[in-house]
Parts: sequence; C-alpha cells; structure tokens
Amino acid sequence: MCADTPETPASETPDYKDTLNLPRTEFPMRAGLPNREPGWLDRWERIGVYDRLRERAEGRRPFTLHDGPPYANGNLHIGHALNKILKDMVVRSQQMMGRDARYIPGWDCHGCRSSGRSKSSTARRGRTRTKVDVIDFRQECRKFAEGGVDVQRDEFKRLGITGKWENPYLTMDFHAERVIAEEFQKFLMNGVLYQARSPMWSPVEKTALAEAEVEYHDKESFTIWVRFPVLGSDDPLLQGADVVIWTTTPWTIPSNKGVVYHPEISYGVYRITGAPEDNWVKSGDKLLLADKLAEGCLGKARVDGWERIGDAPSLEGLSVAHPFAGIEGGEGEWDQPRDFRPAPFVTDEDGTGFVHCAPSHGMDEFELYRDAGMLAEVITYNVEEDGTFRADLPLFGGKRILKPNGKEGDANTAVIDALAQSSKLFARGKIKHSYPHSWRSKRPLIFRNTPQWFAAIDREVGDGQDQYGKTIRERALTSIDELVTWTPRTGRNRLHAMIEQRPDWVLSRQRAWGVPLTCFVKKGAKPADPDFLLRDEAVNARILEAFEAEGADAWYKDGAKARFLGDTVNPDDYVQSDILDVWFDSGSTHAFVLRDREDGSEDGLADLYLEGTDQHRGWFHSSMLQSCGTKGARPIRGVLTHGFTLDEKGMKMSKSLGNTVSPADVTKQYGADILRLWVAQSDYTADLRIGPEILKGTADGYRRLRNTMRFLLGSLADFSEADRVEAADMPELERWVLHRLAELDQAVREGYDAYDFQGVFQSVFTFATVELSAFYFDIRKDALYCDGDTARRRAARTVLDLLFHRLTTWLAPILVFTMEEVWLERNPGDAASVHLTDIPETPQAWRDEDLAAKWSAIRRVRRVVTAALEVARRDKVIGASLEAAPVVHVRDPETLAALKSVNFEDLCITSAIYLTNDPSPAEAFRLPEIDGVGVVFEAADGEKCQRCWKILPDVGTHAHPGVCARCDAALA
Repeated sequence: MCADTPETPASETPDYKDTLNLPRTEFPMRAGLPNREPGWLDRWERIGVYDRLRERAEGRRPFTLHDGPPYANGNLHIGHALNKILKDMVVRSQQMMGRDARYIPGWDCHGCRSSGRSKSSTARRGRTRTKVDVIDFRQECRKFAEGGVDVQRDEFKRLGITGKWENPYLTMDFHAERVIAEEFQKFLMNGVLYQARSPMWSPVEKTALAEAEVEYHDKESFTIWVRFPVLGSDDPLLQGADVVIWTTTPWTIPSNKGVVYHPEISYGVYRITGAPEDNWVKSGDKLLLADKLAEGCLGKARVDGWERIGDAPSLEGLSVAHPFAGIEGGEGEWDQPRDFRPAPFVTDEDGTGFVHCAPSHGMDEFELYRDAGMLAEVITYNVEEDGTFRADLPLFGGKRILKPNGKEGDANTAVIDALAQSSKLFARGKIKHSYPHSWRSKRPLIFRNTPQWFAAIDREVGDGQDQYGKTIRERALTSIDELVTWTPRTGRNRLHAMIEQRPDWVLSRQRAWGVPLTCFVKKGAKPADPDFLLRDEAVNARILEAFEAEGADAWYKDGAKARFLGDTVNPDDYVQSDILDVWFDSGSTHAFVLRDREDGSEDGLADLYLEGTDQHRGWFHSSMLQSCGTKGARPIRGVLTHGFTLDEKGMKMSKSLGNTVSPADVTKQYGADILRLWVAQSDYTADLRIGPEILKGTADGYRRLRNTMRFLLGSLADFSEADRVEAADMPELERWVLHRLAELDQAVREGYDAYDFQGVFQSVFTFATVELSAFYFDIRKDALYCDGDTARRRAARTVLDLLFHRLTTWLAPILVFTMEEVWLERNPGDAASVHLTDIPETPQAWRDEDLAAKWSAIRRVRRVVTAALEVARRDKVIGASLEAAPVVHVRDPETLAALKSVNFEDLCITSAIYLTNDPSPAEAFRLPEIDGVGVVFEAADGEKCQRCWKILPDVGTHAHPGVCARCDAALA
C-alpha cells in the first residue's frame, strides 16, 4: 500500500473493494468433466437435440456423412474414438454453419469376428459349428452382434457423439440383408459374376480372402531344394539325373503334380565330384540346373566339387518321379510319374530354373493346367480348411501347416524329414521374406486354390450405365479422378493405384453367418457353360421378398430351394452357394442407408466418407467397386482419411507392450472433452501419438481456454441489450477486436469446410489465450472493474458479448460438453443448448485493414515496453507495472503518431507513459527484433489510488478519499 494523503489517515481510508465491478459467475475453474459430462448426455437425450436439429434444419441444404460400419464386437479402442470424434466434429460444424447435417451410425454385423466369437461360445456349451443347426448358429451370431452394438453405442455416446442412436443402420437388419442380396443379384444379372479359383486362404479364419484383405509382412520360412528323378529319357546324359527345384513352402511337396521349365533358359547337366560322406548330395550325382543359377545352388549343397558335363538335351517329352515315389509308408500315393512341361512364368532370376507345380496351391500353376485342360488330373484335396493335411494322407495325415495362433506347425518339418528319408533332399535353410497375411487376424495365409465367386472388373457391365466407363475399373478410376474430393489429396493417389492394379474381386466366403450369394448353379455344368448360372428375375424377386420378411435366414430354411425356384425350374438340378464377402455388405450400405432411409440422402450420394487409411483397401475400396458395378459411379462426393494411433514414442499400440490407451480410461480420468481436444489439436492426416504426457499437456491447454471463458462469463454478469454499443461508436481497441472476429469467422468457416480441425482450434485457441487473455482482457480489466457506466465499459462488454457467442459456437463442435456448460451459464432453461444454435453471422464490415495495420505497429512497441517492465520486476525495481511511467523512444514518426492517438499507458498497464522521438539513450532497453524502439524506466509520480491502484498526481484531491479522478467519478 502507498502512503495515505495527509488529509486522510490510513485508519480512515474507506475499503473500495465492494464498489468495483468484479467478475461474478458460478462457472467453476475446476471442470470436473468425468462426473459432469454424463449429466449433459442425459439432458441432450431428454430434450431430443438431434431430432430438434432435424426439425430446425428443414429446407436447408443437406450434408450427409455416411458412417463406415465398425464390427459389432468388443469395447472401443482409441482408433474408434479418433474416427467417431472426427465424424462428430464434421457433422456438428456443418450443422452450425447452416446445413442439415445428418449422421446415422451403423455397424457391420456379419464380420468374421462376430462369427468367430459365436463359434467359440457354441463350443463352450459342448457343441461345434458342424453339429449345430445353421439357423441356430446364425441366431446366436445375431444375438452376439446385438450385444456388441449395445456396448459400443453407449461408449460412442459417452464421447459426445451426436446421431440417430436409437435407429442406427445394421447390416443384419432384414431390409439391409434384402438390399445386399439385391445388389449382388445386379452383379449376377449384368454379367460380371463368374466362378474361378482363388489361392489366398486363411486357415485361422477358415475362408478364402480377397486381395484387398491381404497385407504383407516379413516372415521366416523354411526353404528347401528338392530332387525329382528324370524319367523316360534314352539320353545317357540324363539317365540317373535329377531335376532340382527350390521352394519356400515344403508343405506343398505332397501335392506336387509336375515340374516346369522355360524353353529359352540355358540348362546344364552337373556332376558332383566331391562331397562329405554324410552329405545329402553324393559324389557322382547328376543334376539338372539353370546355368545362371547353378553355382549358387551347388554352394547350398555343401559339396566339395562339381563339373558341368554338358548342355541339357531336349527336355520335351520327359517326365519326373515324385520325390516320395516308393517311399516306405507312402501306400503308392506318389508313385505315378509327374508331368514335365514348359511354362512362361519360369525364370532364372532365383531358385534353380525349374518350378515344382502343385496347382491346388499356386495360381500360376493352376492357370497353366487349366489352360491345358488338365485340372481334373492335377487338383488335389490334401489340405483342409483349417490348414491341416487330410487325415488319410499317408505319412502326413493331420499335420498342421500353421497353428491357430499363426505360428509354424509341424507339416513343413515332417515333409523335410520325409525328403531326407527318401534321399531327395538337396539342401535346406531358412529365409526371411515378404509373406501374405490376413488383414483382420494378422496371421499368415496359405496358398490353397478353392472354387470362389468373382466380380470381373474389366468385363463390360451389361447395365447401360456407361457415362463414366463400361467396366467397373473404368468407372471407379473416372470417379476417383473426376467425381470425388480427397482430404488429404494423397488418398486419391492411394486408392487410384490400388484399383488400377487390383485383380478381380473375390465375392465368396466360407462361413455360415452373413448374407448368402443368392444364386443357383446347375449341377454338372462347367463355369463356361451358358446355363451354369441361373439368371431368372422371378426367382430373384422371390428371394428378395423372403429376405425382406424373414431376413437372410430364409435361404437356409427347409424347402428354401424349391420355394425360391418355383414351378418352372427343377430344384434337384441346382445347388446353392457360399456366403457373400462381408466387404460387399458394407460396400452396399449406400443403397439401404443413403438411398432407402427417409433421413438418408436425397440423391443417394454421401457428402463424406471418413475412415482410417486402411480403408483405401477396405470400405472406400469395396464401396467404390460395388457402387460402380450397380449404379455406374461412386456413392460419395468426398473422402477424408486419417492416420493410425501410436503411443507417445511413435510405437504401434499393443496389449503385450502395455502401451494402449483406452477411451474409457481417458474419460474416467480427464473427461471426453479432453479426448476430443486431443483429436482437434492433432494432425489427423498423419499417424497420431497419444499417451499420459500428451494428455496431460492437452488438459493444461484446456484449463487455459476454460479460464478465458470464465473471464467472459464473469465480466458479462447482468449484461443487457441496453448496454450494447454500435461498432461505429466503439474505441479503436474494441474495433480492432471486431476486425479480428471478422477475420477469424472466415478462417473458422473455411477451416471447418476443409475439415481442418487442427487449424480451426489453433486459430481460436491462440486468439482466446494470447490476443484476448494476454492482451485485450489484460488491458480492459481496469475499465471493466473500475469504470462507472462509461461508454468505454459498455463498448468493452458489448465486445465480450460478441466474443461469447462466437467462441462458444466456434468451439462447440470440438468441446461439446464444455461449450454447453458455458452456454447454459448465460442461457439457462430446460430446452436451451448451444448445439441448437448456429454460428452467428459476423459482419464483414467489421474488417478494417488500415486499423489492423496501425494496431500491429502499436502492439510491436508494446512488446518492448512490457519486456522492459518485466526486467524491472525481475530486478525488484518494481512490484507491479502500475508503479512505472516509462519513457518510450520511437524513431518512426508514423508509429509515434499512432501511439499518441491512443491511451498507450492503458495498453501497457502503467500509470503513465511518455512518448518521444528523441534518440534512445545507451541505457534504454531494446528488443533486437523490433528496431527503432527504446524504453527507459521511470517510476510513476503521485500516490496510489485506493480503488484502481494507479499511481497518479491527483490522488487524494477529490471528494472521495484516496482515489483518482476516474474512480471519484465512478463512486459519484
């Protein structure tokens, strides 16, 4: 406290605290979000916010974000939270900018995980899938999926996600199953459906996989070189010789049906001249090898010497013996000679120059023998759907290629041991190479050719919808380039490359749960036969009618085949088929959601699909192919892609590593708004990191923003329309704030339209915490607290009211709970909600570039003054800035004039300030980045006002003791 005036002893100085206009608000600084957020959720449900928005938005331009359906199983992980929060911010921001923004959440109920969990449940009760009735099994899967939907729906709602939660879309709804079948029938009728073989098989999931479901990871595999004895040659050079092959799949040797070569490769006959006694290759052995690869192969065999004894004679007309021919216990399984023929896919880039053929386990081999008309002779059925050898296969029955966990089984070692026993093993080793894995289970696949159904993507679609191309591929590529907006743009490149290079789409799966392929195949007919597939509109209509009423279970009921085929077709002549690929289910959602629902999309197109980058080969991919095959073009106008979630060190999250972050745990500790704020602060176009320290930093930033909102609320207590001041009548400082509001309003709207939530939040956060809290609020606290009913105070409170309405609505799509709390502090009422409010229009007339330039110069000088005062405070020359009356030397005349036109001492929060264009003395404080400004500290002259704490010469000379003229007027 400063000394009292002589006329007023200290004991008689009044306490003026109660005369100040101090902030009044019940808005707590401590948010308590974990405990309070559920109450707001209940309130929104009680007042029906989502449905009220639909009523208010009638007649507006629609905006539809179509939800990519997650699997209906398990609790949410942090990737789910990221995805749904991004979607929610899109929907809420579009709604608050004047659109009719709709969000219908959905679930994929036919995914294999539901089926797998249900199979496990069945087994626990002592039943297996093979023993249980298929409809009972499907009903159990349905029940499991229903439970998953309920769990995830509650967890999504807890994150503040708005949407039609009471009526989501489910791929297992009867109407959905009917439409999925109907969309498949379009493929059946327009000529793109055909049957062929697919080699990719998941023994873990027990089904074939499409190319889009395959990803490649490094895997260590056995690698072996195997000898096939030459048969049928009269040439002495070849008699007793062995053809050597190389493979990384020893388990395919029991299914070998031949060896192939390339007629243009140079082959030689090599004789071993020296080898250890215990070696698999002996001295005198003769071997056929590609000359380019011979040295490398022989080096693997640990031989001491070899010689090339001649060019390989003509290989045409030879055959070879299987390495297991005559093996003890083989029961004659492999005693027949094996085929030997040329093939275009053989190279001398690696291996031996010869390739062993197991057409049941390799596509090149399958196509070779298919084209030769020999499939019936070479297809084997040695490997079961779980990756085990058939039980009656000699030597290897029941051996497992891969264990259920994806680890190496005992089949490869059993085959290698048998090769050694039969003296046909040339060499062995291990190799680390890129190997196909299932996208879902992350387990290795095996090559197992099985009959599957395909959609031909390069065959002309016979539907007459050729505006964007005649084939599915053409239509998809045109849609990607011309009809879809990509955020970020790299999403276009990725999907375009995938569809440009992809093979035909495998539509069938070997499961019991899902929508069946609603087609009939004629018994005994071949895929090339014109009557192989039944194409009958009446049959199709009966199927769809039954699915609409009973769901897809109708396909499996007794008498279903006769019921669907009717009187015109003999049911005994036809067989039913497999389950439809679950990606076809989700790819068809545009039809039964966007097209068929009243709250779907007027033109059947979504404004946005929003998923992770993995969906370029998943939902984005299948939706594009499916829609292009049935309606001629894409189902979307825009695609947004986000990255994956990693831990704080950038490591992939894993339960085994203990670095996972659960959304439920975050909401319990911090509240859902902190999780939403983390999303908004992150660059979702790349992978996102999250962990305890990152969340702690997010919570700290939240508290700064909350403090800004608390100041607004406290300073606006009792504000009414009578206090409002027109922009033209405001001081320059307030008009500068309005200018910034106009700039920000444009930036916010453009940012939300571009889905740039990081840009929006950073702009608003910086404005709120730096330009407002650390500048405008800091300056205007004096007027707000100490002025009477002045024009300056009314103008400031008018600006605060304008700030309130913009900050709350700008941030409401991000901080849904906090901005509701802020809004209700000033707008109480049972039906009030910030989420029923639009972002207010901000007059562009508020923009004043000249004023902004002037205040930019003023703020630069202010930075030098405040920095100088901070040094004085640090050195304990002053305790507060109001004790100072610095001299400010300004070289630029225009800047000096600008400073003299405003109350610069108020801006610097000093009691006085002296401005001069005199050159700065040597002792003046300067900032190197701001040229031409120097500050010399001087103490303020006068006494301390007991009400506003400014030190002024006139304190104590007015009617009220111990105050300055301004405070005396306020007290009057």
